[in-house]
Amino acid sequence: MPVAKETKPVAFIGLAMALLMIPLIAIAFRVAFVPLDSMLVIARELSIFAAAALLLVLVRRVEGQPWSSIGLRSITAGKAVVTVVIGLLACAAATVIGILLIQTLGLQFGGSTASFKPGPWLMCLIVLRAGVVEEFCFRAYAISRLESLTSRRVLSVGLPLVIFAAFHASQGLGGVLLAFLLGGVLSCLYLWRRNLWVNMAVHFLVDFIPNIVLPILAG
Repeated sequence: MPVAKETKPVAFIGLAMALLMIPLIAIAFRVAFVPLDSMLVIARELSIFAAAALLLVLVRRVEGQPWSSIGLRSITAGKAVVTVVIGLLACAAATVIGILLIQTLGLQFGGSTASFKPGPWLMCLIVLRAGVVEEFCFRAYAISRLESLTSRRVLSVGLPLVIFAAFHASQGLGGVLLAFLLGGVLSCLYLWRRNLWVNMAVHFLVDFIPNIVLPILAG
C-alpha cells in the first residue's frame, strides 16, 4: 500500500532509523570505548533494543500503521515450522557457498584476535538482538516502507541488503560476503511469507547454532 503524501517524511525518518541506527550505535561504542568489556557490550545491545523500541513507537503512534505493516501477523504452527526449516536449509546452502567463495578468493574473515570475546550468556544476548532487531529493521520495516515509497522491488530489497552486508565489515570482506548471501536468503524469506516472526526465528537460529550450540558441543 503506497505511503500517503502527508506521512512520507515520517517514513523517510523511519527508514533512516531502520537502516542506520544499528551501525551507528555499534560504531559509537567501538570508537568511544576501547577496549570493550561485558558491561559495555550489554549497554550497546540494550541501546540497540531501545532504538528499535522507538521505531516501533513511530510505526504505531506516528505513522499510524498496523502491526501487519511490519510483518507482525499470525501464522499457523505447521506453516511456521515448514518455513523455518526451509529458511535454515537455504541459509546453510548460502553459508557453504560463502565459505567456498571466501576460500577461493582468499578473503579475510573474522574479527581481530585482540577484540573482546563475549562469554556464552552474553553471546546469547547478542544473538537474540541480531535476530530480533536486524530482521525488524533491515527486512520487515525497510523492505515494506521502500516498497510503499518507490514501488521498486529491486531497490526495496537491494538497499537494505547492501547496508546490512556493509555493517559486517568488521569481520573482513569475507564477513561482508557471507552477510550479503545470508541477508539475501532472509530477504527472500520475508518477501515469501511477509512474516517477521518467522524471519526472526531463522536469523536467531542461524546465529545461535554456530555461536552457542556448536562451541558447547565441541567443548
